[in-house]
Amino acid sequence: MAKGGYVPKTFFVITMGCQMNEYDSDFLARTLIHDGFLPSDNPESADLVLINTCTVRDKPEQKAFSALGRMGVIKRRKPDMILGMVGCLAQQYGAKLLKRFPQLDLVLGPRELSRIQDVLKSLGQGRGKVVATDLGMEMSRPLSFRHHFRGRITGSISIMNGCNNFCSYCIVPFVRGREISRPPEEILIEAENMISDGIKEIMLLGQNVNSYQWGKKDNWNFPSLIREVGKLKGLLRLRFATSHPKDVSFELIRCFRQVNTLCPHLHLPFQAGSTRILQRMKRDYTREEYMELVDNLREVRPDIAITSDVMVGFPGETEKDFEMTLDLVERIRFDALFSFKYCDRGGTLAAKMSDKVGEKEKASRLSVLQELQKRISLEMNKDLEMKQLDVLVEGQSKRGDQLTGRTGTNKVVNFTGDINKIGSLVKIKIKHGFQNSLLGEFSGDANPSFKTEVLAPPSTVYT
Repeated sequence: MAKGGYVPKTFFVITMGCQMNEYDSDFLARTLIHDGFLPSDNPESADLVLINTCTVRDKPEQKAFSALGRMGVIKRRKPDMILGMVGCLAQQYGAKLLKRFPQLDLVLGPRELSRIQDVLKSLGQGRGKVVATDLGMEMSRPLSFRHHFRGRITGSISIMNGCNNFCSYCIVPFVRGREISRPPEEILIEAENMISDGIKEIMLLGQNVNSYQWGKKDNWNFPSLIREVGKLKGLLRLRFATSHPKDVSFELIRCFRQVNTLCPHLHLPFQAGSTRILQRMKRDYTREEYMELVDNLREVRPDIAITSDVMVGFPGETEKDFEMTLDLVERIRFDALFSFKYCDRGGTLAAKMSDKVGEKEKASRLSVLQELQKRISLEMNKDLEMKQLDVLVEGQSKRGDQLTGRTGTNKVVNFTGDINKIGSLVKIKIKHGFQNSLLGEFSGDANPSFKTEVLAPPSTVYT
């Protein structure tokens, strides 16, 4: 542990997991920089190392423990280095982590991140190791100061945190707490500051983002927030993640047609194609309701891209249930699918279910599902060949000899072009569609026009 009076000057943050964790890491960076810290590009040279963790699935949890082991080796060489674990894994295990990993100095849950200054002060004064895992706190409020986002094209804003759904397989309500939302005024100020720094695309984040609400009389809901953020001057694109199907209202669906900057892309987890399994998952919708919802979205915005999450091998899933998942994937034709095997998460209802599916069977089903989605993704991307698409140029590609950006439907496009186009919206003619990306050529600057219209409800409305 850091000696009394020792004040760290540089920091390094290791991020595991989802976009929300990336936002939390950025929150920590903003806070530390505001307090005079300097970011380090190498944990070997940092005075403070924080591992921001995810525990939704087993793989990121094991990666976090692996990272902690590597950082522990550095800590033994540099005993004055402060080593901390933050985020969902820290929340789940709390003080147990200090017993298992004595090299740790601090453990902070996701709603305690705003206390990082006080925690470091306490460590510097030699008061002992710190564990802070209170879930009753309000959402952390990020510091807003100029130039933090300078040089970036895209950025994220956390608008709500936690979840009230308690799906039987999910640990999020236990490690992120119940749903809380941020005041809309704070969100708009943060968005304006990002835009003034050059951000062109903003992603609104939340574990259940479309359940956002503010005010005693619910006078602010998610669609109203979308409309206000979407009309900020200088913003080219607006996105959000992640949505729960039960909270996708017609008012929100209508935003995809009426809000100029809202991208035609929705990540909408369905998790299983069998209503029986959905009921065991406590997802609060049926297979038929999910498909009707997708139909409503495509009726209002025909060009919308739908991506999703799905798991295989949930307890009690039969071969027939799995075939229904394959059938749903084939019928809806998702642009992309994030698929994984079910794994027990401690404390959840599903972990106590006895009718588990074997690992070999889960692996086999996952392989079949992924091969199906690979075919669909390739076919959909091939259908875009010879079409012109608007692309927001985000920077240079991984190869370095091309530029890269994304379409409004969130597809990656690589092309040869002028580096000065970074941050601009351009038209790209697609030459080749691959499974996970598109290859195109520059054909001019984009100047999209939008039409606002009053829409009647779709033929079927899911409430």
